[in-house]
Amino acid sequence: MKHISILGSTGSIGVTTLKVVENLNDKIKIKYLSAFKNADLLIEQMKKFKPKSVAIVDHIAYEKVKSFFLSDSVEILKGREGLLNLSSRDDIDLMLNGLVGASGMEPTLNAIKAGVNVALSNKESLVMAGEIINIEMKKTGAKLFPVDSEHSAIWQCMLGEDIEDIENLVITASGGPFRERSIKSFKDITKKEALNHPNWEMGEKITIDSATMMNKGFEVIEAFWLFGFSPSNIKVVVHPQSIIHSMIEFKDGAIKAQLGVPDMKVPIQYALTYPRHLKAPWDRLDFFSCGKLTFREPDLEKFPCISLAFKSLEKLGTMPAALNLANDYAVLRFLKNQIGFLDIYKINKTVMETHGWIEHPNLDDLRELDIWVRKVVFNF
Repeated sequence: MKHISILGSTGSIGVTTLKVVENLNDKIKIKYLSAFKNADLLIEQMKKFKPKSVAIVDHIAYEKVKSFFLSDSVEILKGREGLLNLSSRDDIDLMLNGLVGASGMEPTLNAIKAGVNVALSNKESLVMAGEIINIEMKKTGAKLFPVDSEHSAIWQCMLGEDIEDIENLVITASGGPFRERSIKSFKDITKKEALNHPNWEMGEKITIDSATMMNKGFEVIEAFWLFGFSPSNIKVVVHPQSIIHSMIEFKDGAIKAQLGVPDMKVPIQYALTYPRHLKAPWDRLDFFSCGKLTFREPDLEKFPCISLAFKSLEKLGTMPAALNLANDYAVLRFLKNQIGFLDIYKINKTVMETHGWIEHPNLDDLRELDIWVRKVVFNF
């Protein structure tokens, strides 16, 4: 029996993870859950999975959960402090971080410091603090198990291989909802259009990131920290069918790919059950009906956010964190219909170019950067 915690249990990744846990039946025990403000769903999850403790960030939602569970049978923690408390505990085998945005960085770092392995969906953890997290991993021996389908694919392809034989990592991208749309009409893109992803069911924030392809840029940064490859050896290929989730290219020209239907339950289950591929009832890839598999170069004129990610890796330091924070707040404003679609790139670029760059930031530096970026973005 493996004891785990799930941060962000009421979000897209969290809900999907709990479906996976149901399939694994007696192999996984949920010890801790956290949510932001969806009290009703968290209450349902608590009744079903019976965690020992939960944390809920929103204070009003906390009162609702607290009033529902009047006995001391479950510990209920409040606010950001409660979330950080939960993420620091070392009495579990694995923490799945399904939080959205930069808010997930400190919980990842807390778990690593506690010596707990992390199944990582929150790519912002590494984009924000890849250097800090890698230093702590060396100290404690804790590991990161990637949950993103692309990084899970690379991870699976690399297992059993000599890293010295691998020349390139190839990250595939669906291209999002606007891969066929003329750049001339990008200024007119609406929130509703941007949230209509052709292949994947995801939360709002990551769906917008897919529409701008900023998500793919962040995946390049995440791959840099996860696998230790130079940015020049990390390639992005648009693959609209989302059947090949990523590939590795060897020095002799051989290519190894991981394929499957676009279903997040597959990489989530592998992160939970590594190194086993346990039986699951999910849909399987049918080679006779999946049709053609096509590939193309990403259009960097239409999707310049990818270039920003590579540019941030040239300088490192606070540059990726500045990009990450700018994008978090820009997407939030776009989802509130306060800025246009093209403004997301403009904001990201402006913040990267104007922030006070620090070569080796610590957590306090990143917190101060967060405050500064928020002011800049909301005054844009």
